[in-house]
Amino acid sequence: MKAMILAAGLGTRLRPLTNDRPKALVEVGGRTLLEITLSRLRAFGVREVIINVHHFADLVLEYLKANFNFGMRIEISREEVLLDTGGGLKKAAPFFLEDSNRRDEPFLLHNVDVISTIDLGRMLRSHAESHALATLAAQERTTSRYLLFDQELQLCGRRLADHKEDEMVRPCRQVQVLAFSGIHVISPRIFPLMTEEGIFSIITSYLRLAAQGEKITAFRADQYYWRDLGRPENVRQAEEDLKQKAPL
Repeated sequence: MKAMILAAGLGTRLRPLTNDRPKALVEVGGRTLLEITLSRLRAFGVREVIINVHHFADLVLEYLKANFNFGMRIEISREEVLLDTGGGLKKAAPFFLEDSNRRDEPFLLHNVDVISTIDLGRMLRSHAESHALATLAAQERTTSRYLLFDQELQLCGRRLADHKEDEMVRPCRQVQVLAFSGIHVISPRIFPLMTEEGIFSIITSYLRLAAQGEKITAFRADQYYWRDLGRPENVRQAEEDLKQKAPL
């Protein structure tokens, strides 16, 4: 199975921890975020990974080489200009389409700065059973940006903290307001459907595709541990969680 790790961001919210390194190499409990993510993916059967890089890109390459790519096939997608999540994935499309015999095989897309115990195996099964284009791990928690789903957990809109009205892309009588967790299972058939160009968020594509009738679903991950490590205080809290035996 294949996966992509989104690791190209500047990590500005993590400063000063990212003053001399990319966010992928920030450590929690003596392990880098990149090692934690790769280990989680490998445990669920992923053997081939592409990682997008930009900020301190050479440090990531040196780190992977020093650790023998953690026993995995790892490719690098260098971004001279940050392409955001959608643009970054679109640039990496050849990695997922290179083997014609595996072009129907779903892949994982995972932010490097989130850690969780979300059961990726269950998420993959949910994706297969629903025949979705993409399945997004989502939870009921506080955030500044929400995704809106109907009772069948299909994407129908979003809610931003600075907007008074929800942005609805398809009819939805009873809305479930959920926070996206930065982990996706995606069918490779999304690539020809991504008509956006350049720098764009994958959420933009998801909303447009949902409006066009494509099935973008949520995987409810409320019962699992999850933490965004976008800020130094979040990293400190994750280290405390580890001391309390959080099963990462």
